[in-house]
Amino acid sequence: MHFVAVFNRDGGTFRTTDMDAYCDHAVGTFRAAGHEIECHVVSGDQVVETMENAASISGVDGLIAGGGDGTISAAAGIAWKSGTMLGVVPAGTMNLFARSLKLPLDIWQVLGALANGEADNIDIASANGRSFVHQFSAGLHARMVRYRNSMTFGSRLGKIRASTRAAVGVMFNPPEFEVEFNAEGQTGHRKVSAISVSNNEFGPDPLMYADSLTRGHLGFYIADPLTPAGVARLALDILRGKLKENASVTAMTATEVELHFPRERHEIRCVIDGELLPMDRDVKLRIHAGELKVLVSAPQQRADEEQFGSGI
Repeated sequence: MHFVAVFNRDGGTFRTTDMDAYCDHAVGTFRAAGHEIECHVVSGDQVVETMENAASISGVDGLIAGGGDGTISAAAGIAWKSGTMLGVVPAGTMNLFARSLKLPLDIWQVLGALANGEADNIDIASANGRSFVHQFSAGLHARMVRYRNSMTFGSRLGKIRASTRAAVGVMFNPPEFEVEFNAEGQTGHRKVSAISVSNNEFGPDPLMYADSLTRGHLGFYIADPLTPAGVARLALDILRGKLKENASVTAMTATEVELHFPRERHEIRCVIDGELLPMDRDVKLRIHAGELKVLVSAPQQRADEEQFGSGI
């Protein structure tokens, strides 16, 4: 098979990696598995255009994308729209999508897993047509990202420190806003401090990522208006893997979720796969079951297989 790799040299681990040696290793690893791969190492402001060009090349079987969660999310959207197979090299801070795919988190080890891997069809989600592989969120998370983005950091460790400081800042100043929702007939009009819609339900890990991307539904989470003590209790329950057991949280699943924010607010923001973005007052979220083809070490069990068994 013929692959094109696009590595974001400004993304996390790649900043301190000898990228010439890394590309040589990628070529050797894929060639040993019977494939051909060409590597492009580009800056962050060039990565999306380079991936779009790679996905449009005739005869290319797959796009290998390397970088942080933002780079990987953009790559997934490009692969989804073009019908190209996606391979993920997790070079960021959290690497949430790679964790859901159960790929090695070491950038050198993952090349072997991809070169010798299998294709799998997994779910991808969208918010008003914009794709995401992890989550859409508003409220607490968006405020934390806004606080973090106002700080200066130049390394993975610095980003973690900034995120910690931002989380503390949000704990003492939690947002509160109104939302109307419709999740496949389950409707409500609530005041909330946080909303999260995930590509499949979150698993128990404190990092809050899906442990399966093949169940064919969105996870939908709402947190009631929170005091600083309530934010602290929510954070503790997340760390304990008990998000859905928190008294302030309502959790459900759906294939579509419609959100309406009745009161206009200035500079309203949401977070999509870690990126802080302007948010419309009306947001429609959908799951696109099995529409993204990815390289994995082993395919994930389908939702119907979990319910009925393999039939063998």
